[in-house]
Amino acid sequence: MNEFDDKSIEQIEEPEYTTLNLGPTHPATHGIFQNILKMDGEIVVDAEQTVGYIHRAFEKIAERRPYYQITTLTDRLNYCSSPINNMGWHMTVEKLIGVDIPKRAQYMRVIIMELARIADHLVCNAVVGVDTGALTGFTYVFQWREKIYDIFEQVCGARLTTNIGRIGGMERDFNDEAIKKIKEFLRDFPKIFDEFSTLLERNRIFVDRVINTGPITAERALSYGFTGPNLRAAGVDYDVRVINPYSSYDDFDFTIPVGVNGDTYDRFMVRQQEIRESLKIIKQAMDNLPSGNWYADVPEFYLPPKEDVYHNMEALIWHFKIVMGESDVPKGEVYHAVEGGNGELGFYLLSDGGRAPYKLHFRRPCFIYYQAYPEMIKGGMLSDAILTMSSMNVIAGELDA
Repeated sequence: MNEFDDKSIEQIEEPEYTTLNLGPTHPATHGIFQNILKMDGEIVVDAEQTVGYIHRAFEKIAERRPYYQITTLTDRLNYCSSPINNMGWHMTVEKLIGVDIPKRAQYMRVIIMELARIADHLVCNAVVGVDTGALTGFTYVFQWREKIYDIFEQVCGARLTTNIGRIGGMERDFNDEAIKKIKEFLRDFPKIFDEFSTLLERNRIFVDRVINTGPITAERALSYGFTGPNLRAAGVDYDVRVINPYSSYDDFDFTIPVGVNGDTYDRFMVRQQEIRESLKIIKQAMDNLPSGNWYADVPEFYLPPKEDVYHNMEALIWHFKIVMGESDVPKGEVYHAVEGGNGELGFYLLSDGGRAPYKLHFRRPCFIYYQAYPEMIKGGMLSDAILTMSSMNVIAGELDA
C-alpha cells in the first residue's frame, strides 16, 4: 500500500498562500488606504481593499456649516486639483439659487480648472513613471506643477488647498502678473511636456511594463460606475464637459481622448492627451477672454470687496451675513457635476431653506472606481498591482468623505 492515501496527496499539492498587507501606510500606496492581498508567490490571487482611514465626515460637517464655509471642505477631496472641486461646489449653489454668472467669470473658471487638470494629470503620469523605475520625468515636470501653483497664488493667494473663487463668480479679476504667468506657461510648457512624452510614451521598458497591466473592459467599467480618464481609457467616450456643458465649455473646440484596452498604458495615454487638450482650451479662453464683471450681481451671496468692508457699514453687514449663513436660501433639490481630474465629481444638495444644507452628498469618482481594483489586479504580479493603482490615480482624500 502507498505511504500516502489520496487525501494526503491532495493536501500536499495544495498551494500555500501568503497574506500581504499593502498599506495603509506603505509608500507604494500613494495614500492612506489598505489592500489585503492573497499572494501565491508574486501572483495576486485575491484582494480586499479597505477605505476610511482618513474619513473626515465632510458630509455631516456640511449639515452644520453655512454654504459659504463648505468651500474649504471641497479643497480636501482631490487635493491635486482642488480648484475644480471648489468651482463645482459654487456652481451647485448657483444652480440652487438661480444665478447666472457673467461670461468673463465663466471663462476665468475654465482657465483655472484646466490648469488644475494639467497639474492633476502630471502628478498621476509622473508617478506611473516612477513606479516603473523612471524618476527623471517626475522631478522634471514637477517644476511645472509648481508654476501652475504660482498662477493659483497670484489669483487667490493659496497654492494647494486653494479656496479659489466665490459663489457668484471669482473673488477678483486676473491681475497683470497672473495673465503674464499664464501666457508664459502656455508658451514654455508644451516643449517641456513633449520631452516628458518622448521619455516614456515609446520607451520600450516602460511600454512592456504597462501594456496589458490592470485592464478592464468597457462593460465592467460601466457596471462599476467608472467616469473620467479611467472610463475613457476603456473605450467609452463620456466627458461631463461635453455631455452636460457648464461654464461655457461648449464655446471651446477640444477632443475627448479615448483608449481601447482599459489598461495602464491606455490610462496613461488618455491623460497625456488630455493635458494637450487642456492647453488648447486655456489658449482659446485666454485669446477670447470676455470683458465685463467677474462676479454676478448677488450681494446676498457674493462677498463685498474687503476694502469696502473696512470702511462701509452696509458692506460689513453683508460680509457678516454671508459668512455666518444668514442669507435666505431657497428650498430645493439639485445635482450638479463637473469633470474632475478623476471623473464626474458631483454634488447632490438638498436644501430645506435653512442656513446650512439639509443634506449634501459628494459623488467622489475615486470611491466608485476603486471598488474595481481587486478585479483589475487578480492574476497579475505584485509590481503590476502597484502600477495599476498609480494609473487609476487613487487619491486618498477623495476615497471617503
